[in-house]
Amino acid sequence: MSDTVLLDIDADDVATVTVNRPDRLNALNVETLEALLDVLDEAEAADARVVVLTGAGEKAFIAGADISYMQSLSVPEAQAYAELGHRVAERLETFPAPVIAAINGYAFGGGCELALACDLRIASERAVVGQTEIDLGITPGWGGSQRLPRLVGDELARRMIYFGDRVDATDAYDHGLVGDVVAHNELDDVVSTQAAELASKPKFALQTAKETINAVHEEPQGAGLVYERRAWSGLFGTHDQREGMEAFLDKRDPDFE
Repeated sequence: MSDTVLLDIDADDVATVTVNRPDRLNALNVETLEALLDVLDEAEAADARVVVLTGAGEKAFIAGADISYMQSLSVPEAQAYAELGHRVAERLETFPAPVIAAINGYAFGGGCELALACDLRIASERAVVGQTEIDLGITPGWGGSQRLPRLVGDELARRMIYFGDRVDATDAYDHGLVGDVVAHNELDDVVSTQAAELASKPKFALQTAKETINAVHEEPQGAGLVYERRAWSGLFGTHDQREGMEAFLDKRDPDFE
């Protein structure tokens, strides 16, 4: 199994899944996305009662998709990458137990999208969240355009996506994007306490509650997710996508058309 994702299951059957690329701010390349799927399968096979998703290091939860990988993708390659990201998000969303995102730092782009696919979000006071794809010449491609408006409302979602706004932990809480904000050095303890409490609840009732809540949005969201994948991948090969990602990697301002 890849060491880009770590799995730890404690005595309460709480599975902690850690994206382990701190030198890249836990950016998600193909290997890491595939490892996430494998680890979630392992957690389900181990009968995990709760999953906690977090990132290694002190700076980032998941800073997003791997821009150095995305930069030169063709439309078919981008479509495949979008489908892989969607598979991970949908796996989190449909995992047969609650999933908590422990947002310990930056959660941008694809990182924000995976947090949105979790059941609950607990943020460190240092957390910063955003759908920042617009400055790369693309749009959210792993579910953000569908899940974000459902969580925070249409107006705020449009502002976050159109402007690429980055929202600090306090504002994220005020807008309902996260359910708790805690001191950075208390994040692990708070997440552990809530996860243990959830793990003590009746397993099948929790699973049924999750399925029932998800069913409220399932059908219309499914159609929207299909459209989003196609729209996102169709932007690859455009001037703005190439320029946006090249400028990001070069650490300069982009020159969009």
